[in-house]
Amino acid sequence: MRGLFLLELGGVLVALTVMARLAGRFSFSPIPLYLGFGLVVGEHGFIPLDLSREFIETGAELGAILLLFLLGVEYSVDELMAGARRAYVSGVVDFALNFSPGFVVGMALGWSAAASFLLGGVTYISSSGIAAKLMRDLGWLGNRETPAVLSVLVIEDLVMAVYLTIAAAIVFGAGAGGAVWSILGAVAIVAAVLVAARRFGGHLSRLVFARSDESVLLGVLGMVLTVAGLAEQVRVSAAVGAFLIGLAVSGDAVERAGELIGPLRDLFGAAFFVFFGLQVDPAAIPPVLVPALVLVVVAGITKMITGAVAGRRFGSGVGGRRRAGALLVARGEFSIIIAELGVEGGLEPDLAPLATAVVVGLAVLGPVAVHYASTADRRAHSHIQGPTDEPSPPDAATHVPEPLRPLDEGIP
Repeated sequence: MRGLFLLELGGVLVALTVMARLAGRFSFSPIPLYLGFGLVVGEHGFIPLDLSREFIETGAELGAILLLFLLGVEYSVDELMAGARRAYVSGVVDFALNFSPGFVVGMALGWSAAASFLLGGVTYISSSGIAAKLMRDLGWLGNRETPAVLSVLVIEDLVMAVYLTIAAAIVFGAGAGGAVWSILGAVAIVAAVLVAARRFGGHLSRLVFARSDESVLLGVLGMVLTVAGLAEQVRVSAAVGAFLIGLAVSGDAVERAGELIGPLRDLFGAAFFVFFGLQVDPAAIPPVLVPALVLVVVAGITKMITGAVAGRRFGSGVGGRRRAGALLVARGEFSIIIAELGVEGGLEPDLAPLATAVVVGLAVLGPVAVHYASTADRRAHSHIQGPTDEPSPPDAATHVPEPLRPLDEGIP
């Protein structure tokens, strides 16, 4: 039996490698392919495998924690606060436009308020990993709309730190009074960690990051998993705990964290998406295709509007606003983490298949929208300047620090 398990596990890793290469070749995120693979090899799939469910579940949990830890590492507390102050209007518009479709559709389907709240989160949060990868691949990091996109993504990630804590309290049975305390507790915890990270983050980084890569790797993993476990014990999402610890890492530690933890993040991140797919019965997807298509169309449009509003506030032209909206369309890692929370809480059984269909649809639609925006720019320049073999210049370039390696680049 052990030989069969190793054979199947090796086959899965080879299959994921092929998917990652295929996605990279066509400049797409591998997330839809990983989710689809989980659907195919799951218990109710077309080629069910006898892989250890506990083994994959543990890997998936580690993947979610490492995804959020390295997302936190990408930002400093000062960057979070500066982005929030500069783009708070765009952030409010973003939440109002993109949380509403999921919540309204959930209520229209007769779901509970808790399940609808989670579906609203699924449609709200953009994939920072997909957006960063697209910007880098297309050479848009110097465009005028890039700070607008990054600011919206920063605000969304900061909102998620509070949102996931509230969602966990609601999902696991807190009453009205408990929900209020959870909201206050979440805000207090996030504020306290941000203050501590700003004042003592350098000391923490020097304490954990030594010269030896071995000690650094063991120290970081130990710290992240300990804090994630403590967060779970006090009913705060483990992912939130990992994200906040990531914020506390600063200085030279940032680069080393990406170098050492990145490969593990890629491996277990792939396991996370595959495991979520394993939990979804493919037969449950066709009944939710109509609401899924509605959400894909509506959520795509609302993100385009969000990008237009954010781009305008940063002085972008029509082309820049169109590009900003297209970059925000894709949903990915956070949306699946939210849906996974609903699965753990035993909420609406249609939540997982609907979230899967929506994430796959938008993760594919996002790059398509970016390609359309890029094509529209080339046509506009060609119309104004006449035919040319030279690439179109960026939209009023300005210096923007390059973000760290995106979450889903290179998985596995």
